[in-house]
Amino acid sequence: QFLPVESGGNLVQPGGSLNLSCTTSGGSLADSTIGWFRQAPGKERVGVSCISRDGYYKYYEDSAKGRFTISRDSAKNTVYLQMNSLKPEDTASYYCAIETRALYGCFRERRYYTAWGQGTQVTVAS
Repeated sequence: QFLPVESGGNLVQPGGSLNLSCTTSGGSLADSTIGWFRQAPGKERVGVSCISRDGYYKYYEDSAKGRFTISRDSAKNTVYLQMNSLKPEDTASYYCAIETRALYGCFRERRYYTAWGQGTQVTVAS
């Protein structure tokens, strides 16, 4: 199975924005649901957001609601996570993951995702 590749992480000041990207060079994301997860040092990897195959269903973890927006561009074979109003507690490595079984909706739990990227670092600090 092809693996996703994340990009877009950076150091940003509190209140700033970042747009993370998830793509793959080895195949199409069109038949996959995509999840974004994050892992802070010493903590478990947790779900942030996910998007259905058709892009209509989107899930956000409570702390991401109103600040983060997930979207997908089939023509560019890319899924984005736009993050606004970033806080220091958003600091983590962010991972994109692929899941291929769900026909509708998307899974919130990491155990359903079968292919993971290497992660991109987001640091929110002044």
